[in-house]
Amino acid sequence: MEGFAIVVEPGLQQYLRQINECALLTADEEKELARTIQRGASASARFSRGELSLAEKEQFEEEGNKARERMIRSNLRLVVNISKPFSNRGMSLSDLIEEGNLGLLRAVEGFDPDMGARFSTYASWWIKQSIKRALINTVQPVHIPAYMVELIARWKQVHIELQDQSGRTPSIQEIAKRMELPEKKVRIIKRAVRAFNAPTQAMSSESGSLMSDMLPDEKSLRPDDLVLDDDEAQRVAGLLESLDEREQTILRLRYGWGDVEPLTLKEIGAKIGLTRERVRQLEAEALAKLEKALGN
Repeated sequence: MEGFAIVVEPGLQQYLRQINECALLTADEEKELARTIQRGASASARFSRGELSLAEKEQFEEEGNKARERMIRSNLRLVVNISKPFSNRGMSLSDLIEEGNLGLLRAVEGFDPDMGARFSTYASWWIKQSIKRALINTVQPVHIPAYMVELIARWKQVHIELQDQSGRTPSIQEIAKRMELPEKKVRIIKRAVRAFNAPTQAMSSESGSLMSDMLPDEKSLRPDDLVLDDDEAQRVAGLLESLDEREQTILRLRYGWGDVEPLTLKEIGAKIGLTRERVRQLEAEALAKLEKALGN
């Protein structure tokens, strides 16, 4: 990541015009760039093991840096489109984009070209999590009482602990028992968690030019066409229940569904006792089932 920094200039409109000049990548281009990035990232370790010469190491690292920069630049519009719905929650759009760009950087480093999904699908979760984390850290939601904020924090901690222990999403009953609270109250807390994390539906346009004016549709596929909207996200959540428990766990851990941080294939394998390759196969099968169901 050294040598390349994303900077949002004071003139947001100028920034948007600049990133609109970067062409989107095809699926094959994404895979090629991701493999080049991986090769560059592993060059130092391979050199220390005597597998590469110094010249080869430097070449792979240079190629990896160039591939990383192209992958980032080609997906900056995705960050903008994901940032827009959060713009009425206490942070400026420029700040939201900067936070989203941090998530994009993390996604570029962690993307596996053999995972069977487009980069935008994987990156969108990292971008959203980065933005949500920034909002939680900097914006105090006035509509949620202080005591409820504490309960939300407890609920999230218990949710993570139980999920780590069981490898699946814990039930209301399990959370209630751990929190020593009635199930009815835990359900109220869960609804508050969803309200706390839910993005607003509208974007302020008081500044003048609309975002759609800055990011025209005709040049290429809109980045927001590549990610799930709210209705589709709810439908996917429902369709997850049609998968077996192991497939549900893999997808939730891989893409951060259910307010968990996305993990790599290797990390998921270690967590549930499978090889990285087997996790990749199960993920591909589960995604294919979801895609087929969404198409019906």
